[in-house]
Amino acid sequence: MEFHFPAAPESCFLSAMTLYFDDASPGMVFTSGTHRMELARIKAFAAEFDPQPFHVDEAAAKNSFFGGLVASGWHTAAASMRLLIETLPLADGIVGSGVEIAWLKPVRPGDILQVRCEITKVTPSASRPDRGSVTIRSETLNQHGEVVQIFTSTAVLSRRPV
Repeated sequence: MEFHFPAAPESCFLSAMTLYFDDASPGMVFTSGTHRMELARIKAFAAEFDPQPFHVDEAAAKNSFFGGLVASGWHTAAASMRLLIETLPLADGIVGSGVEIAWLKPVRPGDILQVRCEITKVTPSASRPDRGSVTIRSETLNQHGEVVQIFTSTAVLSRRPV
């Protein structure tokens, strides 16, 4: 089952669909809207959180491993999280209990990101009958369809209220 969502308005937290633990099943796929990585925002994020030359200085970045300015992986992760929040309609929001992340390709100014996530595992809680956990594999793709980041997370999710 696949769900596609356009970019959500700034005030959106969840889509009209609300997904509880009882509704979740492996194989459910959600595809987000898009987010453009702007040069000024890449530099601003990096200046505050990851001030390495290849994130903040175009001239220095040309001589780096990347051959040009790239977004911080943490900026890519933050942008991906925003897209997930706008897309994945978990009833409780995305309440994570663990994550594994890999950055496969650099993200450059002007790249347009989109997230495709799939619920891969649904596990009822052994100690809390009112909830369970879902494992979500998310791929962040650029405008060329190349996977730039993969993260697998486990989220806590309430059962549907009686």
